[in-house]
Amino acid sequence: MSGDFWRGRRVLVTGHTGFKGAWLCLWLEALGAEVEAFALAPHTRPSLWELIEADVRGTFCDIRDARRVRELVARCRPQVVFHLAAQALVRESYRDPQGTLETNVIGTANLLEACRGIDELRAVLVVTSDKVYANDGAGRAFEETDPLGGHDPYSASKACTELVAASYRDSFFRSGAAIATARAGNVIGGGDWSADRLIPDCLRALDEGAPVSLRYPRAVRPWQHVLDPLAGYLRFAEALACATEQTPQVLNFGPDPGSFRTVAEVVDGFSACFGGKPGWLSDPRPQPPEAAALRLSSALARRTLGWCPRLDIEAALSWTAEWHRAMRAGEDVGRVTRWQIRMYRHLAGEIAE
Repeated sequence: MSGDFWRGRRVLVTGHTGFKGAWLCLWLEALGAEVEAFALAPHTRPSLWELIEADVRGTFCDIRDARRVRELVARCRPQVVFHLAAQALVRESYRDPQGTLETNVIGTANLLEACRGIDELRAVLVVTSDKVYANDGAGRAFEETDPLGGHDPYSASKACTELVAASYRDSFFRSGAAIATARAGNVIGGGDWSADRLIPDCLRALDEGAPVSLRYPRAVRPWQHVLDPLAGYLRFAEALACATEQTPQVLNFGPDPGSFRTVAEVVDGFSACFGGKPGWLSDPRPQPPEAAALRLSSALARRTLGWCPRLDIEAALSWTAEWHRAMRAGEDVGRVTRWQIRMYRHLAGEIAE
């Protein structure tokens, strides 16, 4: 990534109060971008966004409010947009399927509609999910050309989001800003306290001295530290804005195959890094169906962007445990988060240590 490209660049981030969005805003801050953002108010206590004190002009707004979204985009007049605002939980999508569809599908349409009138706009990156693929259960790594699908409301909503982005790109942005989508794996890292997420469940279990209750302990997922896909998003957006002809319109950002792990293995690994042994047990209650295995191929991102993951699963778990230990010790987590971003950039060869 080029610091010269991002320095002074007007960037809009939707979903900045979420886990990925908060980390992304700090990284853009470090690159010297002028960042504005909007999202719902933080939905967890504690909240990563409130702890890090980013130098970002943030506004609370529901992505489903088309008029307000249009006003905020017009005020910002962004050159690059990262769209992360979403209902991001599978189990919540079963509880509120209509709200999930409205947020993820109509919300994306609201944003892209608002972007149509911004002459300065160079690129919009819509972040979707590794769950957009029609999963046949074979366990092979999905590539960008595989069919879209989604059995649960969340996965279906993200597949629809892909179609909305493609439709706007082909219908309204052929000679304007580049519109693309990014699909990433299961992210972990410091500061995620969302419900129904594995690391927060592990932390609660460690505090209580009780085993973690797992719905599908043998399910395999593409686990990765949050900084790996964010590095891909930044590099992807820069390539799109620079109008590189060979830049794809869709890319996967997943870990190396050696970092695919079962849910139970991640619990055991994180517990070892954190210094506790809560163990785990299978939840005997009926559960909504989930795919037994989900893997991504990131070969296209490697070929076209030169992107590759820098943290394997062991390092991802270690960095996550280190962040949470620092918070519990009373350290300034904004400083810790910025330090981990700096260390990651050093590993990627962007800056000297």
